[in-house]
Order: sequence, then C-alpha cells, then structure tokens
Amino acid sequence: MMSSSFNRCTNSARRAGSSKILSGCYALGSALFAYTLAGSFSLAVHAQQSRTAKDGVYADGQAKRGQAIYKDRCASCHGETLGGSLAPPLAGDEFIGDWGNQPLSDLVDKIKNTMPGDNPGKLTRPQVTDIVAYILQAGQFPAGTAELSGDEAVLRQIVLAGGQAPAPRQQTTVAAGQTLFFPPAGNLAQVMRGILFPSANVIFDAQVVDPGAPRKPAASSANDTLSVRFSDVYTGWALVDYAAVALAESAPLMLTPGRRCENGKPVPVERADWVKFTQELADAGKAAYKASQSRNQDAVIEVSNQVAESCLNCHRAYRDGRGGNAARCVPRE
Repeated sequence: MMSSSFNRCTNSARRAGSSKILSGCYALGSALFAYTLAGSFSLAVHAQQSRTAKDGVYADGQAKRGQAIYKDRCASCHGETLGGSLAPPLAGDEFIGDWGNQPLSDLVDKIKNTMPGDNPGKLTRPQVTDIVAYILQAGQFPAGTAELSGDEAVLRQIVLAGGQAPAPRQQTTVAAGQTLFFPPAGNLAQVMRGILFPSANVIFDAQVVDPGAPRKPAASSANDTLSVRFSDVYTGWALVDYAAVALAESAPLMLTPGRRCENGKPVPVERADWVKFTQELADAGKAAYKASQSRNQDAVIEVSNQVAESCLNCHRAYRDGRGGNAARCVPRE
C-alpha cells in the first residue's frame, strides 16, 4: 500500500537522519493528501465486553478518595457537582450520551493523558481510577465490594452504561417554514487545500516529530505577520488534536449540494462510492483524534495509515492518473 510505503519512508529517514530522504517522503505524502478525505468513527464496544458500571465495579472508599482528588484538581472546571462549568459535565444525560457506550479504559486514558487541562499528565493512574470511581458514584451507579482496577485490560471489559442510546442533542429552531441552507463558498479543490490537506499534514508530521517533545520558542520581530506571530499559539499535541477534529468535521463538506470540482463539474455527491469515501475520511479523522488523545506518537503513526488510505481510495477512483485537472471528479468506470 502507498500509505505503508510513506510510513516506511519517513521512519527510515528518521533513523538515518536524512533530510533528503525525508523530502522525498513528503513528496509522496503530498501526492496522497492533496485532495480527498472521508468518515465516521464508531465508538461501539467490543463484543467481549460483558460488564457495565451498573454491576458495582468500584468501592465506596475508592470513590471517597476520588472525590477529594476531584475537588482539588477537577472541580474548578467541571463544577463542584460534576454538572459542568468551564468544561463539560461528568454526570447526567450529556455525559452518558458521550461516554455511555465506551469502555471505562477510554475514560481513564482521557483523564490520565489530557487532564487537568492546564497541567495534563500529572495525575497518576491510581488517582485517575479513583476519580472515575467518584464519577460513577456521582452518576448513581451502585458501589460494589471491590475497588475498580486500573488495569487497562480489565477496564476495557467494562462499559459505562452498556448500550444506552446517546442523549438527544438540542436542535436549533428556526421560524416556521424556514429551511437553513449554506451554499458552498468554494470548489472542492479549495476545501481540500484550505482545510483537509494542511490538517492531514499535521497528523503526518507526527511521524517524524514527537508532538510531546519540548520545542524552542520561535524568534519574533516587529515586522512579523499575524500568521507568523500566532504560529506557535497551538503546538504539540493540541495541534494534532485540532487537525484530527478538522478532518472529521470537514469531511461532510465533500457532500455539500451544489459544490463543484476545480474543473467546474459537479461533485458526484449522489454516488455511493463518493459517500463511502467521505465516510472513510470522517472515520479516519475521529480515529486520529482518539490516537492523539493517547499522547502516544506510535499510536498516531499507526492511525496515519488509515488517514492515508482514506485519501488514496478516493484518489484512485476520482483523481490519480486521469490526465490532469480536466478529468478530476469524473469516476473511473
């Protein structure tokens, strides 16, 4: 696969310390990502998971320890009663809607890797497990006789609410008979080049530069443009997070009615394969976000294969080897 070749290329360049090899790798990467992306990442639980938080998976004493840690490290953002404040709630329908069908390992990893927001990665795994026990207690899940284990394999077997449907999201209402429609402002190539291409490249940069590694602040001058001045406002893992979200959220723009290709032809939004490629891109973006949240460079390198494949699948059908811009957006038959 071309994406696997890209990974092997960048990994070889990184080991060899060769900028020349690395430049060739990015030329290959550019060929892969210049135009297309797609997706919807399923948070469904694996079939082997057989327990839920309703089965008494934590102990009262553990929840009490977690409450003390929560008040000290979490309450200022998530609220004294876990109802949300500067940050989302950790109890109630909205929380269950977001986390109900995910394994507790995901919740523990999220807190361990990215919380507290102003000083992430400082909580120990036992502390995080105690906080999760308190979250379960606050959510009125029953206590048991044994403490919740921090072991990844054990937590992966327990879901929060076991198949409970996500809470319905509040809908924006408009005047009776009014339909909201946002016509496209740009063609498909502009969307690709302005959003998808740079976002994908941020994810692929993580193959050769560890987002968690310390970086020297860039030198600045009074003549710097705003883009230069603010280029290091978001760095490291935060930048990978935002790029992954941009891929997932922007994928549906490929299906906007009325959008045209660079050559003026309509984007084939009615074709099943085009819809499939769009779905693949959104899945890849959400998978990249989950990998980024692990704060593990190897996890992002692995998921970059999925991002590359989502691009390549669409390129093969609608772009590559078709005789230039005039043939783009015309499917191979």
